[in-house]
Amino acid sequence: MAGLNEGDSFPDGVEFSYIPWSPETESPTSCGIPITFKASQEFKDKKVVIFAVPGAFTPGCSVRHLPGYIEKMAEIRGKGVDLVCVIASNDAFVMSAWGKVNGIKDEILFLSDTDCKFSKSIGWDMGVSPNRTARYAMVIDHGKVVYAEKEPGRDVTVSGALAVLAKL
Repeated sequence: MAGLNEGDSFPDGVEFSYIPWSPETESPTSCGIPITFKASQEFKDKKVVIFAVPGAFTPGCSVRHLPGYIEKMAEIRGKGVDLVCVIASNDAFVMSAWGKVNGIKDEILFLSDTDCKFSKSIGWDMGVSPNRTARYAMVIDHGKVVYAEKEPGRDVTVSGALAVLAKL
């Protein structure tokens, strides 16, 4: 499969690993317990923005990609978005810590695409070893894809917050 396209249904059976934020595990050094986030089920009755990054704590992702979503969160939510999710191939512990050091509680869900299972299934992984998710974004509205774009290069353009906002 070469990505998802506008009008496609979000695939069934998509799951990510996730550590929900809680006051007891607020510190980046507190681990929490990973759970299975059943994305296909959760997205069926919600408007969702997903953006994927090659790696947590990397310069492009931490400086150019994630901050735009943090800064534009009120505008994104104002467009009726129920969930904003960032995914990367990092494990759930790393993703959780990345959210915590950025001051995020549950405004953005930091999901682990373990072994790039989802990204690889749609052909939007980097195909390197170890494998990483490509940089992309999608909007799912009640189970239907209304926007999906993979970055053509190394910059943050079609997957950035401004590009996604323009499609909401």
